[in-house]
Amino acid sequence: MTDMTNGEHALTGADPDWDAAAPSFDDEPDHGLRDPEVRRAWASRLRAWLPGRACDVLDLGCGTGSLSLLAAEQGHRVTGVDRSPAMVDLARAKLAGRDAAFLVGDAATPPVGEERYDVVLVRHVLWTLPDPARVLRHWAGLLRPGGRLVLVEGVWGTVSPVGIPADLLTGLLAPLAAHVRVERLSDDELLWGRAVDDERYAVVAGVEAGTF
Repeated sequence: MTDMTNGEHALTGADPDWDAAAPSFDDEPDHGLRDPEVRRAWASRLRAWLPGRACDVLDLGCGTGSLSLLAAEQGHRVTGVDRSPAMVDLARAKLAGRDAAFLVGDAATPPVGEERYDVVLVRHVLWTLPDPARVLRHWAGLLRPGGRLVLVEGVWGTVSPVGIPADLLTGLLAPLAAHVRVERLSDDELLWGRAVDDERYAVVAGVEAGTF
């Protein structure tokens, strides 16, 4: 996996190799969170992004379930969605016995029916989707009143950069969210297991005034 796409899990269906990549997916420091310091760094961020009370979290593009596991360990009920059956199998095994369920499906239109959630959590997926504005509207519609979107994104590469800049994402969220908070993540080496020099950030967006 190159630096340009380090940490990304695209769920567009264009790449047929995610099932084959599943066994080694957690080898990336920010995928598997196997290093205790990396794990603690993500756990601390997630604790700040999610509500302090137990809530229902929809983890889209969940991969092998590393963030889902952190959320479950913090007392939340988790539903994960990933397009790769092999990834979903690993996530189910990782969270066996916890208050979590995993579904095979498209992150852009997750197969959750009429269920609604307190948080929609998405890491490194939105930039891969062809119509992010439409997808954000759909994700916002999956939230209960007072819910929030937690989006971890960035821009990777120098010659032909890919991703979604923070300014663009906050602009897309403006019609949907009463509150938008941006956290820059590039300078936190512990999150990535190394120093990075590209744009990495998180956006926490509340869909109603007074969410946070």
